[in-house]
Amino acid sequence: MSDDESHNQTFEAAGSGASLTFPMQCSALRKNGHVVIKGRPCKIVDMSTSKTGKHGHAKVHLVAIDIFTGKKMEDISPSTHNMDVPNVSRNEFQLVNIDDGFLNLMNADGAAKDDVKVPEGDLGKDIQAAFDDGKDLLVTIISAMGEEQAISWKEAPKSG
Repeated sequence: MSDDESHNQTFEAAGSGASLTFPMQCSALRKNGHVVIKGRPCKIVDMSTSKTGKHGHAKVHLVAIDIFTGKKMEDISPSTHNMDVPNVSRNEFQLVNIDDGFLNLMNADGAAKDDVKVPEGDLGKDIQAAFDDGKDLLVTIISAMGEEQAISWKEAPKSG
């Protein structure tokens, strides 16, 4: 491959110009922060640093919970290495309808969003029950690395 060819790389664009992750040195990661382990966005619940031998690097042992599945993940990495940190965003949407297992949501600008599944378990049942009671609900959606999930809800303040 010539020098010219190696510079012709194609980069896929992500929405709004933000990348899905950004690099951060292991030693700069913090508990309750986020990190990507095995390609999954996780929240760090525990971390410890171990010193190694005379010429080795300190290692960081991370214990994290997948923010979407709740699965526990672990990773060990040298403290000087970079790890990917997911760009995690939380947004509140007004619940308009529940249709065929999906939440029909509307953001503050009035734009519709109907690609978020009703969460499984008690959270989904609570949202469905409150919606069936005719309450106005605000649902908090967390999104990272192209995945989205409802993580909480509350009753919308009454206007009037």
